[in-house]
Amino acid sequence: MLIISTRAPFWCAALCTVSVSLSTLTAAQDGTARNTARSTGASSATTSEPPTTPKSHDDVYIIGVDDILAINVWKEPEVSKTVPVRSDGKISLPLAGEVQASGQTPRQLELDLSRRLASYISQPEVTVIVQEIKSQKFNILGQVAKPGSYPIANNPTVLDAIALAGGFRDFAKQKSIYVLRRNPDGSETRLPFNYKDMVKGKNVDQNIKLQPNDTIVVP
Repeated sequence: MLIISTRAPFWCAALCTVSVSLSTLTAAQDGTARNTARSTGASSATTSEPPTTPKSHDDVYIIGVDDILAINVWKEPEVSKTVPVRSDGKISLPLAGEVQASGQTPRQLELDLSRRLASYISQPEVTVIVQEIKSQKFNILGQVAKPGSYPIANNPTVLDAIALAGGFRDFAKQKSIYVLRRNPDGSETRLPFNYKDMVKGKNVDQNIKLQPNDTIVVP
């Protein structure tokens, strides 16, 4: 008698199981890829948007003669310039013309330039940055190699000033140096500086940071 079995061989069942597993894995991978693409697309859309953080504006520093200003007008490269403040206190800018800069803060100058440019540019966005401070100076007089006025840059100290002035002459009284500082009421304060003590590490607090219009006297 010929008997035909209805049971599939064990290798056929195993093969079917593997096939189902592969199909499930492929579907899962396709779903993950689609989710990743959507996530990446959303991330790209987010990063492509312009930043919403407002720019900071300097409303403290007073612009002076000889300062170098970097003026940027948003999306207007022809108008954006780096300009010096002339001896008459003015700057020249395309479309805006002659503009008084000395005596204003960068924020005030931004508003002034925006008003002037509004006749030519729709809603101009102006940023003014003091690129180089040259209007604020200190003086050093007396027995130094190069007495004169020097711009205040990088927070110079009395020692820095002496170095900028080329050091002492032969007969400088290095223990009797002093700084004359102008007070808001117009009076002056005399601040002693003993170079001999300073180089020995004594009274290091006397090596003060200079302020605009300070005068160092080396007798």
